[in-house]
Amino acid sequence: MANTQRVDKILSNMGYGTRREIKQILKQGRIKVDGDVVKEGKLHINPKEAKIEVDGEWVEYKEIIYIMMNKPQGIISASFDKRVKTVVDLLSENYKIFDPFPVGRLDKDTEGLLLLTNDGKLAHELLAPKKHVPKTYYAHIEGTVTEDDIVKFEEGVVLEDGYKTLPGKLKIIKSDSNSEIELIIHEGKFHQVKRMFEAVGKKVTYLKRLAMGDLALDESLRLGEYRELIEEELNILKNR
Repeated sequence: MANTQRVDKILSNMGYGTRREIKQILKQGRIKVDGDVVKEGKLHINPKEAKIEVDGEWVEYKEIIYIMMNKPQGIISASFDKRVKTVVDLLSENYKIFDPFPVGRLDKDTEGLLLLTNDGKLAHELLAPKKHVPKTYYAHIEGTVTEDDIVKFEEGVVLEDGYKTLPGKLKIIKSDSNSEIELIIHEGKFHQVKRMFEAVGKKVTYLKRLAMGDLALDESLRLGEYRELIEEELNILKNR
């Protein structure tokens, strides 16, 4: 019975209720497998091959999920915290059952693209330092960003702890006392974007991540909103 699972376990894992609740739904004849009503939860089936219906609606079986979120400020990039709200707290229960976690971190006061998944292998590949996956940010900067800053970022700047960053690609959108920029970096040190600008005597006042690699934030997502990745986006991540 390779690759088979109990019907009640499959439906419970998919968020259709507890084992006890699923048992009641089965007794009521509301579940079909390949067109036949099933009343015994102990029935073993291959969820990838069998067609499961609950109340006439097809159950799309999943084991791994990939979610794009437009993270708002004030929320931490963690799976659980007793004191403050996390990005996982924003998800509906039918996603929480998969135990997703954020891939990397965005600071509490940083907005923008955040990927959540339960695919540990992909998360590791995206975060592995040797992979140098580029991350694109948009920021407001207190202070005038100049061409000299572009050169410094291209060379890598030395942070307050003596660490020299990898080269960053800085683009000036607006240059005045409150500048606007885009920045591409290839590593993810703690508070890195903020610390890079502090190293050149300036301060980040607003920060938003726009992209990880070639995966760009869906700008139609409002702050706090999320959706599953479409196949094209998933291919971007897996085949980069």
